[in-house]
Amino acid sequence: MMLHFGQPAKLKTKKIVFEDVYAACDSATLEQLKELSSRRRAIEESINESSHITEAIAREMSGGLVSRLEQDLHRVTQYLPLLENLVLHNEQISNYKTYQWDASLKIRWSSALSPSYFFRSTEFFQIDHLQFELGMILFLYGAILRERALEVLSTDLVQSATTFREAAGIYHHLALNVLPCLKAAGASEVPPEARTSVSTAMSLICLAEAQAVTTRKAEGNGNSSSLLAKLHHGVTEFLAEASGVLETSVRDGKDIAPNLMEFIQCCKALHTLRGQRYHAESLKASGQIGAAIGVLQSELSKIKKKIRVEAKWKSVIEEEILDASEILQKFVRENDFVWHEKIPSENELPLPHGNKIVNLIPYSPKRWERHLSFKVMK
Repeated sequence: MMLHFGQPAKLKTKKIVFEDVYAACDSATLEQLKELSSRRRAIEESINESSHITEAIAREMSGGLVSRLEQDLHRVTQYLPLLENLVLHNEQISNYKTYQWDASLKIRWSSALSPSYFFRSTEFFQIDHLQFELGMILFLYGAILRERALEVLSTDLVQSATTFREAAGIYHHLALNVLPCLKAAGASEVPPEARTSVSTAMSLICLAEAQAVTTRKAEGNGNSSSLLAKLHHGVTEFLAEASGVLETSVRDGKDIAPNLMEFIQCCKALHTLRGQRYHAESLKASGQIGAAIGVLQSELSKIKKKIRVEAKWKSVIEEEILDASEILQKFVRENDFVWHEKIPSENELPLPHGNKIVNLIPYSPKRWERHLSFKVMK
């Protein structure tokens, strides 16, 4: 019952050649700049789908990794320590007007979360500052990790949840430590991926997805309906936070692709209904079949009004609605023939309680600590 929203990983970028911009004072610095360009080119060709290497060569270059997503993660983690080192050196000599160097880099990334993407229009944002490059690479890193978490979902629930938590940590780091530096540098028009609100929301979405996987494991272990209800409602609480962050950003005039909000709303509806289903089963088990019927009737009525007909995830939610409807019919028949309990009114129904049990895994940037020596104009 996990919904898939892979759009954040569909980024594109234009080529950067670092050694053409930064004037190296020695051969060691030049070699590091060339390695930076080489590592980035590997990412460019992969996400732009312009690589001509065979699967066998790609597997060999990544140390034997078979999964395309694992190979992409390998490429990103090979590039990031070099980039972090360049960012540090760039900041250390900022008094020598190195922003002119940044301007020559022509850092260009597309956005997968802008409204233009929703209308199948590829627009590249150019912000000539290394913090923009670092921010977009980290956003891509988190997005690929989300895809990898879904890839292993069917075989390893623990690894899937852990990977979602790692992605949440990357987005949290991005929002807290990287994007504010980009804003301080004076960047005005930025893609959604370079906004703190979007990264904060993505971190919360990843936590919701990690809890959804953990809840699936709890379901497989046969945990009580009461606990499962709390876990599902915990998922909806994470999603409600994410939705609130994005809605505030939109009210402030920051546009975003509508299907991100649609994804959040569909996930909320799905987990709310599943949570209320378990809540109803728990109420029935405690002898409150009338309340159980009321809970299911109320939630089914709400969800049928909420879900848009054209929603791409509608079939998954319809299946959940069917399951809940069958349980409701069973409860109604049992109540009619055995218990004859009164159905409470809407405001008398017992409220569900959520329990958020997952935390993000903090991201610690890795930096290749090598000295870089540049020719600067005083």
